[in-house]
Formats: sequence, C-alpha cells, structure tokens
Amino acid sequence: MALTESYMLPLGTHAPAFELPNTVLGIFQSLDDIKGKKGTLVVFMCNHCPYVIHLLDEFIKSAQVFSEQKINTVAISSNSIHSHPQDAPEEMKSLALNKNFPFPYLYDATQEVAHKYQAACTPDFYLFDDALKLCYRGRYDNSRPGNDFPITGQDLHKAVDLLLNKEAPIEKQYPSMGCNIKWHEGNRPEDRA
Repeated sequence: MALTESYMLPLGTHAPAFELPNTVLGIFQSLDDIKGKKGTLVVFMCNHCPYVIHLLDEFIKSAQVFSEQKINTVAISSNSIHSHPQDAPEEMKSLALNKNFPFPYLYDATQEVAHKYQAACTPDFYLFDDALKLCYRGRYDNSRPGNDFPITGQDLHKAVDLLLNKEAPIEKQYPSMGCNIKWHEGNRPEDRA
C-alpha cells in the first residue's frame, strides 16, 4: 500500500463519459444512465483498501441521504485484478450485496475511466452539479484509520449542501488520501506521459 493523495481535477471540469459493467446487475451502465437530477457523485474505491473500509459504512449512509436529495452516487473500481484478485468483479458484487450498496458498483477493467478522471487513490470523490460540472473533489472528511477523528463526512456533506443551495463551491478543498490505484503494468499515469 502506498499512501497517495488525489490529483484534484480542476473545478468546472465536465464529467468524463463512461460505460462500464455493473458487477451486481451484470449490465453496462453509462454516466447518462446513472446521473442524478440535481447532481452526481463519482467515487473511485475498491474492496480491500483500509481507507475505504474505514469509512464505507458511513459513506453508504451518506449516499442514501444524497439519493433522497436527487444526487446519485456511482462507485467505480479500477484496480488491477492481476495484482489484487480481491478486487475482482465477483468480489465487488459480493461486497455490494453484503453491504446493500444503494448505488451501482462498476468495474473499470481497462483503467481508462480512472485516467479520464485523473483518479489516484481509493477513495477518491468527485461531485458534479446537474450540468455535470465538477464542484467538489477531495476527501470525505479528515478521519483516517488510526487517527481517532470521528467519521462525519463533513467535507463532502458541506459540498453537497452548497450545491443544493446553488452556492459557490468550497474555496479550500482538501485532497482525498488512501491507497494508490493498483495500475496494470505500464499503465500508471507517469508511464503514459
């Protein structure tokens, strides 16, 4: 595990399109299929990362609240299953069903979607408005495994509140932090530069 911060895609970026397999339903879903009426939250995560596991139960509750506010959530795993078989689609399906995910859990086998979003770590959060323009990217909150800060989701919830109230995005946004995405050999961003 390499502790990695998110790249912080520029605010205002239009959400890159995708069409990926839903590991639970066994169908392909696109961003247009999933987007919410008032906003869309895209989170890059995986099964095994301790940073994801740390906040997953609280994040699931947040996603349920956001859904009631007409902000849809989609989770995407882009990890290589060659190095991390615990993140394979069948394992993703098992986790999603076990935790009763209120959002689709999609698998990015080629890692192209992760590259389009400049995703770097798990978890990595991207909040888009109703026009699919990026208004928040970064951390859920300041809680990490072992730091004893409570898991509140305050950073992300504040961003959602501002979005819903048509207010300007948070000026100071902090990067997310977690395990690096497990890139296929030769597919890291620096390999492609």
